[in-house]
Amino acid sequence: MKPILPGSAKLGFIGIGYMGRPIAQRLLQAGFSVAVFDRHTSNAEKLTPYGGIVAKDIAALAASCDVILSCLANDQAVLDVHLGAQGTLANIRPDSLIIEMSTVSPGTARQVSQHASARSIPVLDVTISGSTPAAETGSLVLFGGGPQGLFEASAPIFRAIARSYFYLGPNGSGATMKLVVNTLLGVGMQAIAEAVALGEKAGLERGRLLAVLAQTAVIAPAHAGKLSRVANGDFSPQFPVRLMNKDLGLILGLAAAVGAEMPAARAAFEVNANRLEQAKEEDFSAVILEMEARDHVLPVEEEHPRSTTASGER
Repeated sequence: MKPILPGSAKLGFIGIGYMGRPIAQRLLQAGFSVAVFDRHTSNAEKLTPYGGIVAKDIAALAASCDVILSCLANDQAVLDVHLGAQGTLANIRPDSLIIEMSTVSPGTARQVSQHASARSIPVLDVTISGSTPAAETGSLVLFGGGPQGLFEASAPIFRAIARSYFYLGPNGSGATMKLVVNTLLGVGMQAIAEAVALGEKAGLERGRLLAVLAQTAVIAPAHAGKLSRVANGDFSPQFPVRLMNKDLGLILGLAAAVGAEMPAARAAFEVNANRLEQAKEEDFSAVILEMEARDHVLPVEEEHPRSTTASGER
């Protein structure tokens, strides 16, 4: 297949949210023709100054585009958009391509691909690593699953939105890799939250603690930028806690399916879920607030735990 270049194909983009908006905007700025749809029309209209064409519904978008991209909140939204009576597959043009960018279970990615295959429509699951600022600067990292030739032909699309992109294997592989990566993202933030709470309760000044942590080698780049925002009390969502909660649920579901033990991920999921009960639209770094608010009183006999040797001697 020939490379998908600006001017050679009309793109359609479904889901103009935290990540979808900057991704679609970068595609428009790269010279691609892009029709956009979001269930909240006002979101789609934000792209008209950049040349975005607002589609009246998913059916109209699917019928008019050669490549359909979507970036949606969860598995059910993906299934509804592609498999519903008014969805993409019921209205798609022959010889079109679907690039599904949502974070969903590998099983959902394969289900969409199987339904599309029955209509001779290829699907790529190309998942995203990076938050809103990375999407705005085109520095995302992408993980792809599906037909390799189509992944390579789609490279001009990927170059417009990402600093690097990787082919992982057949359909479902991109979705799997995203869950692997987000395991580190979620568990890493939980570890930071516990470390910050420990330092504060042991008497360290919060601002200095956060500033020093950000300069250490143990803080991943994805987490480092969060610490200065936390220090300023800024928990506005770059990656909402509700989406991390969803992803950790997917991770644990995949782990159960393949027989992988993930005690740290389970603990992170539980704390994340508790924070979600605050019913605020916060960044997932708000688990730091959750751990800061918690107190644990040791029983008397545990106040001064003694070390033991390998043999069990005290």
